[in-house]
Amino acid sequence: QVQLVESGGGLVQAGGSLRLSCAGSGNTFSATAVGWFRQAPGKDRNFVAAITWSGDTTYYADSVKGRATISRDSAKNTVYLQMDNLKPADTAVYYCAADNLEAKLRIGVPSYWGQGTQVSVSS
Repeated sequence: QVQLVESGGGLVQAGGSLRLSCAGSGNTFSATAVGWFRQAPGKDRNFVAAITWSGDTTYYADSVKGRATISRDSAKNTVYLQMDNLKPADTAVYYCAADNLEAKLRIGVPSYWGQGTQVSVSS
């Protein structure tokens, strides 16, 4: 099975930064779209950002534009989400997701999910 493992979450004060990592097994991210979703307790899961593995196309939710940067490291088979100027509203469990079809990832029905990493932003 494809394995996605998130890390890098934690507790940060408002205005701080975190870099989340999503490590894929083997050649998991080759020619695929990879992205991040987040879900706060009792809330819906929302799209955050995505990147195509082989290209330079990126997508961001309006809520994080200008504060988030998604990137990839092919050698490490890892996708990163750099979050700057964090706000309390960013508090959520962040999930890595992947699919061979970009459209499936964008609409929230990717084939693969990670286990999630908690991001908590204090006031």
